[in-house]
Amino acid sequence: MTEHRRLAGARAFLLAGAAIFALAAPACAAQDCREIERNYQMNKAEAVAAQTDLALFAAADSGCDALARALIGAGASLSARDRFGTAPLAHAARAGQVRLVELFLESGAPIDARNIVGSTALLAAADGQKPATVALLLAKGADPNLSGRSELTPLIAASFNGNDRIVEDLLAHGADANARDATGKGAIVYAAARGFDGIVGRLIGAGVDARARYGNDLTALMWAAGHDEGVGAAAVARVIDLLLAHGAALDNTDSRGRTALMIAAEQNDDAVVELLLRRGADRAMKDKQGKTALDLATNAAVREKLGAK
Repeated sequence: MTEHRRLAGARAFLLAGAAIFALAAPACAAQDCREIERNYQMNKAEAVAAQTDLALFAAADSGCDALARALIGAGASLSARDRFGTAPLAHAARAGQVRLVELFLESGAPIDARNIVGSTALLAAADGQKPATVALLLAKGADPNLSGRSELTPLIAASFNGNDRIVEDLLAHGADANARDATGKGAIVYAAARGFDGIVGRLIGAGVDARARYGNDLTALMWAAGHDEGVGAAAVARVIDLLLAHGAALDNTDSRGRTALMIAAEQNDDAVVELLLRRGADRAMKDKQGKTALDLATNAAVREKLGAK
């Protein structure tokens, strides 16, 4: 496994497990509103404030509008926090409960409240791929640039997930297209590695330089060449051609002295190797260990394309 792939896998793991950094998994998501209300009514006479707040979290997760309204009237706090420091608004946002998000905001919920790792309701909605909820929060003034764990922003989460609608809305409301996470990667890196050419194009249009360098001196083109598993060759080709059309250098080298062609060769990706060669990639270049793309390839088809005898 190459350094490029290890980095990709680590970040994919963090973002795919976004419930860890954004919210705790909803404890009551499997319960319907009648069950939540029945449990609350059974204990209502002896319920303390904390129990009323817990019922509100459950109502937020499950979209129990009438119950949530009643609980707020009974004193449930919209400033209450679960054990991860997450407020009811963020619970509703991640679940895509638009009516509850609107109710909570109208009732005074702080729109940019952050949990113990810094995540907001907007980040929860963006990562949960809830475009209507994202749109509502942005319209109400949510800050699109507040980040959570590892400096992940809503835009980075949406770009990783390939949600073009959310990316467009975030950019229209001032999201920083060039923001980077704690590993030094920006939204375009994730979009490029996952084959989302539409988002790559949108980010370039928002001011991201296709030639920019990220962690370990990798470029978006290199990340596209070493794309995530499961990304189709056609999608990779669209991303690579888009980046090249906007000035990306084909033979730039990373901190190891490796080019996009070397990265694709080491992964034995014959389709990407062939594409890069057609675009003019230099097969004779050597990395800091003196290895060419041919030296790094082990697959017969790839070696043949690179000129093995």
